[in-house]
Amino acid sequence: MFLVVVARPRFDDGDKEIFSGKIGVFPLVQKVAAKRSSINRASGTLETKPITSITKEVSRNFLINKVLPAIKEKWPREHAMETIYIQQDNAPCHVSIDDEEFRKAASEGGFDIRLSCQPPNSPDLNVLDLGFFNAIQSLQQKEVSKSVDELIEVVQNSYDNFSSKQSDKIFLTLQSCMIEIMKIKGSNNYRIPHMKKEVLLNRGILPTQLKCDRERLVLDHGIYMEKEI
Repeated sequence: MFLVVVARPRFDDGDKEIFSGKIGVFPLVQKVAAKRSSINRASGTLETKPITSITKEVSRNFLINKVLPAIKEKWPREHAMETIYIQQDNAPCHVSIDDEEFRKAASEGGFDIRLSCQPPNSPDLNVLDLGFFNAIQSLQQKEVSKSVDELIEVVQNSYDNFSSKQSDKIFLTLQSCMIEIMKIKGSNNYRIPHMKKEVLLNRGILPTQLKCDRERLVLDHGIYMEKEI
């Protein structure tokens, strides 16, 4: 299982990437000393083992010691003093949005980083579920891995190699889903719209933001965090 964190990429007026949006992919593993010797390693050798029980304590540890430092390191400096929201789903293992330990760590260095939760039963409102996971899994499945360490390396490479342009298109799809949800007053009985984004991108007219009625709010920038097997 991996904890994956992404934000929307940003580009300058010349369409050059200035922020990839890739905050990090963090394997939920731990180093454990081998209890017995084998033909592959001696007893006491540290092995990479999956964390089999993901609790609030585990989630809090990864948020504070992995996710927050990565955000503070990679977030564009000119926007570092703006409020940054980390969106998570409603899994029982996730920490509450007012968790005191997280809030204290999140505010260090002058940052204003807050937690929020997506509405229940709404995978289309998480950009990772909407397309990012499928995209990096398709890259990962092209490689063969024989151990946990090799799998981690393959997943990391897939994450690193995923195009920021493709990621940006998924964020546009997220906006279109929000508009459709608002049109039908919060229901999930809709089809994800097809915008022919690749055609628009090739013509240089892919929008950065979709239009909707003034009373409808469209989320533009944010961070999306999720775990995937």
